[in-house]
Amino acid sequence: MTRDDNELFWAEMADVKPLAQSDRVFSNDPVTVTHAQLNRQAAAQANEYLDRLTLDAGLIKPVAPDDPLSFKRQGVQEQVFKNLRLGKYKHPTLLDLRAMKLRDARETLVRGLLAAFEREERCVLLIHGKGAGNRPFPALIKSAVNNWLPQLDEVMAFHSAIKEEGGNGALYVMLAKSQTQKDAARETHHKGSGFR
Repeated sequence: MTRDDNELFWAEMADVKPLAQSDRVFSNDPVTVTHAQLNRQAAAQANEYLDRLTLDAGLIKPVAPDDPLSFKRQGVQEQVFKNLRLGKYKHPTLLDLRAMKLRDARETLVRGLLAAFEREERCVLLIHGKGAGNRPFPALIKSAVNNWLPQLDEVMAFHSAIKEEGGNGALYVMLAKSQTQKDAARETHHKGSGFR
């Protein structure tokens, strides 16, 4: 640099002020979610569901104690639903709501299904009983379960169980796939991924 260039540079820089120092440290490392954060998120989801699912018997559409129950979201394949109906899926978790008060049944249902979903289980056996002697009307718990389950995003389908596992007093509940399971299925079934 010549002397003129140097003087020109300093003349241009005369009114420049240094940036204030900051204690912030920026990192390009990926954000990791802690176990405590996941627990808080699950608790918040459970509380949201508990607030949404009614305990008012007047708002629950009654079903008869011996009625079979069935529900399937759009996108559940017919063969998958048939296998669910026939009890062909493994169900490591059993939730028993019999003889519970409506409030306790709702909490057990929500927390139990969310826990099974977190463990990446796809099917749960839910025993609600027939409730012929329930008050204020027969099959109150069964009717409430039939009303509540479609409101849970994690529930893809449900159907009354086969006779050996409770018949019309129990349900097979199919849960949605976790993101990990979706990714694995996509990789497995990706066109061209197999040997030819």
